[in-house]
Amino acid sequence: MRRKAGMGAIQKQKLEQEKYRDKGTELQENQLELMSKQLEVFRSNLEDFAAKHRSEIKRNPQFRRQFQEMCASIGVDPLASRKGFWSVLGMGDFYYELGVQIVEVCLATNHRTGGLIRLSELRNLLIKARGKRKEHQEITCDDLLQAANKLYMLGSGFRVIRVGHGKMEDYLVQSVAAELSIDHTAVLGLAEMGNNSTKSSGITVSDVINRLHWEENRAKMALEYLVKEGLAWIDLQSKPEKSYWFPSLFSATA
Repeated sequence: MRRKAGMGAIQKQKLEQEKYRDKGTELQENQLELMSKQLEVFRSNLEDFAAKHRSEIKRNPQFRRQFQEMCASIGVDPLASRKGFWSVLGMGDFYYELGVQIVEVCLATNHRTGGLIRLSELRNLLIKARGKRKEHQEITCDDLLQAANKLYMLGSGFRVIRVGHGKMEDYLVQSVAAELSIDHTAVLGLAEMGNNSTKSSGITVSDVINRLHWEENRAKMALEYLVKEGLAWIDLQSKPEKSYWFPSLFSATA
């Protein structure tokens, strides 16, 4: 017959468990301290790198993107503030001004696009508005994504929508305060595919049902919401079925 453990054995086991727990906590704290020191060294080296290659970062869009990826890897956002060391690069000012220009172009074209505009078209309009002055550095669709994503924080209805596979031409910038669900985005993606294949941004309820395998009511609800928000137009004269047109896609091919 096995004897039950006495109080002394239980106390000893408890002390050993506490000792292991304390040792584990100590190891975790040491690891965190070491990681913090390594990140601080990395951050310092990144600042030195930024100072050394400042002109290249501002001039070369691809180099600028790679620099941003390095910053993101250690949790540094050079666009979050216009103060401090990162202001030396002028990147905060660059994206701040670009964000203001995005707002201006979107508001100026809302009557035509319905509040949705292709990222590529937005870039073309911005380049045209900025002119060819030497003081204006080259802007890319990636720069626009960075700036537009910052506008989302303002809560003013601006957001970036991906309607395809993540290519730059698959992004739309929304500048109206409409809540778009996964269904609405799927419909926009379907219209985008039709636009690329047939140069037409018009789709029907049947298109949505057949291509997305939805019930009729679901397809109608998604399309009618987009019409209500001014993001789509109805062509009642199309035969044999009325079609829905998306000015944000149509305008890019007109």
